[in-house]
Amino acid sequence: MRKFYLLCFAVVSVSVYAQDYSITSIPENLLKNSKAIIRESSEDHILKAVNEMEIKNNVAITVLNSSGDEFGVVTIPYNPTTKVSNIKVEVYDAAGKLFKTFSKKDFSDYTHNPSAGLYVDDRILVLRPVSTKYPYTVRTSYEVNTSDTAFLNFTPIWTYQLAVQKSSFSLVNKSGIKIRTKISDKPIAKVNYTDEGGIWKYSYENIPALKHEPLAPSLDYLIPTVEFSPEKFSLAGREGDMTSWDTFGKWYYHQLMSPVSEVTPEIMAEVAKLNLSGTTSEKVKKLYQYMQDKTRYIFISIGIGGWQPMHAADVSKKGYGDCKALTNYMRTLLTAAGIPSYYAIIYADDSVISFDKDFPKFSGNHAILMIPTEKEPIWLENTSQKVAFNHLFYNSHNRNVLAVKENGIEIVNTPVYKPEQSKEKILAKIQLQEDGSIASDASFVFSGGQYDSNLRLFSLKNDELQEAMKNRHYNLKIDKINVENLTNDRDQARIVYDLKLNANGFSKKLGTDLFFPVMPYYQSVTFSADEERLHPFETSFPFQDDYEIEYNLPKGYKIAEVPQSSTLTTEFGTYSINFKVKDDKLIVHRVLTINKGLYPKEKFKDYMAFRKKTASNDNTKVLISKL
Repeated sequence: MRKFYLLCFAVVSVSVYAQDYSITSIPENLLKNSKAIIRESSEDHILKAVNEMEIKNNVAITVLNSSGDEFGVVTIPYNPTTKVSNIKVEVYDAAGKLFKTFSKKDFSDYTHNPSAGLYVDDRILVLRPVSTKYPYTVRTSYEVNTSDTAFLNFTPIWTYQLAVQKSSFSLVNKSGIKIRTKISDKPIAKVNYTDEGGIWKYSYENIPALKHEPLAPSLDYLIPTVEFSPEKFSLAGREGDMTSWDTFGKWYYHQLMSPVSEVTPEIMAEVAKLNLSGTTSEKVKKLYQYMQDKTRYIFISIGIGGWQPMHAADVSKKGYGDCKALTNYMRTLLTAAGIPSYYAIIYADDSVISFDKDFPKFSGNHAILMIPTEKEPIWLENTSQKVAFNHLFYNSHNRNVLAVKENGIEIVNTPVYKPEQSKEKILAKIQLQEDGSIASDASFVFSGGQYDSNLRLFSLKNDELQEAMKNRHYNLKIDKINVENLTNDRDQARIVYDLKLNANGFSKKLGTDLFFPVMPYYQSVTFSADEERLHPFETSFPFQDDYEIEYNLPKGYKIAEVPQSSTLTTEFGTYSINFKVKDDKLIVHRVLTINKGLYPKEKFKDYMAFRKKTASNDNTKVLISKL
C-alpha cells in the first residue's frame, strides 16, 4: 500500500505570483541550515462535485547551493484520472532577473515508480532546470483537473534543510459535500486560517529549515499539517462515503476487497492439498508458511489509485505481489479454510503513527493481516518470505490499524513491544593469550525487533556473511572468523548463530602485565550533546542487550583487581554490569535496557549523560598480572 501522492506533490512543484526573487529579499533566519527556500507557494482548490476538482498550483523555490539542486527539479505527477495543463517554468538568477523559461514540451514523461514496482499506472513529468550559478530560483505554475477527490492535505514543508518564506492553501467547496478539517500545529509553525465568503484559506510564514538531529522522530511529529476529510469522495471513478469509519469501511470492503477476493476452485484445491488439522493457530501457521514459500514481494500500483490489491487468483498463479496483494491472498486462503481474517491498514514507521478514531480518511502506508482468536489476535506480516509466524516488525507495534470488515472498519491496537521482548543475548567464552590475542566462541540469539534487523543475514552468501560479521565487529582486529549454525526459527521468531573468531591486539602490554576491555563485541554508541537541541528526540526502538562473557586467563596470570559492579536506573532505561571470579575465570554480565519514548528536547542532555555513563562502564579495563 502507498500514500496517494497527487496533492502532496502539488506543494513540491508549484509556483508563485510575481515578487522579488533576489537573494537579498530572503529573511536571515531562513538561510540557516537551508539548502533551499520556498519563497512563496499556493495551492488553490475548487471542489465542484464529488468527482470534479480543479487545482491551481504555484511555487517558487530558491536553490542556495549545489547540494540543494534536488529542490530545483520540477516534478508533476499525474494518472489516468487527472489532466495537467498550462505548465510554465521560469528560472531567475541571484539578482531576481529572469534568464530562462520552459513549457510542457521541455519535460520528460516517466512512469512514476519511486518504489521500483513491477506494474505502476501513475506517471510523472520531470524537468531539471539546474543552473551553474547559485543561488537561483525556479518558479513553476500549472493546473490540474481531476475526478479524484479523496485526498486533500496541506503540508508546507516535507523534508529537512528546506525553509519556507510563505506557503498557502485555499479551498472553495461548491459541491455541497461536508468536509471535516484537522489542524496539527507544531512548535516550528502554526497555521493562519481565514474563511472569507466560503473560501477557506490556510497559510504558513517564515518556517526555518529543519536540521536533522540524532534520534529525531518521524517528520510527521515535527511538521505542521492541515488535513481534510470529505464525507463523499471519488477515487478512480468510484464514489465513496467517508461520513464515518464504518461507512468508509463498507465502501472499502465491497468496492476494493470483495472484487479481488474470490475463492476460486484453484484456491480451494490449494488449501485442500495442505490437509489442515489441529488448532486455529496451527492451521493458520501452516497456511502462512505455505504462502511465504510460494510467493515473493514485488510492488504493484495499478487500478484504483494504487489502493486495490491485485486479484488473489493472480497472486496464486504468478507467485508475487505487494503488501496489499500478498495480504489479500493470505486472507483468501484463510477464507477457503473457513477461518475469518481481516485486511488491516497500518502506518509502518519507526515513530508511532496511529489513526484518529474521530477523523476518517484515506491514510496508511502498509497492509497486514489480523486473525481473531479466543485469546489474542494472530498478526501476519505477509511481505517477507523469511519472517516468523505471528510476528510483526518492530515498526508495526504499539499503534492501531484499520481492520476492514464487511460492516465497517474496526480500529484495533497492535501488540506492544517490551524491551526484553526485543533482545540480543550473547553467551561467550574468551581465551586470553599472552601475546594479546584472543580466541572467542560465542552464541548469539536475537528476538523481537533485533530479530527483524538480522533477517538480512539470510540473503547473504557465505563469504558475504563472514564479511558482514567482520564489519559488525569492526572494533576487533580479526584474524579468523566463522559463522556456524545460522538459523531462522520461524516458530519462535528467533535468529541464532554461533560465532567463532580469533583477533589480535585485544589485550595491551603493561610491562609483564596485560589489560583488556570487558566488552569485546561492540563499540558503545553515543551522540554529541554539545550543540543546542532544537527538536524532541525519540528512542523509537525498545531493546535489551544481555551479554555474559567468561574470560579464561593465560597460563601464569592472575587477576590483579576485580572492577566494581555498577547499576544505573533512569527514565530512558537501565544498565547493569557485574563482575565475579569463579575458578580463576572472570565472568562479566552486562545488561542494557532502552525504553521506548518520545522526550522533549530539554531532556536530551540527560539521555546523553546516561549513554555516556554506560559507554564508560563498557570501556572498563581489567588488569591481569604475571605470577
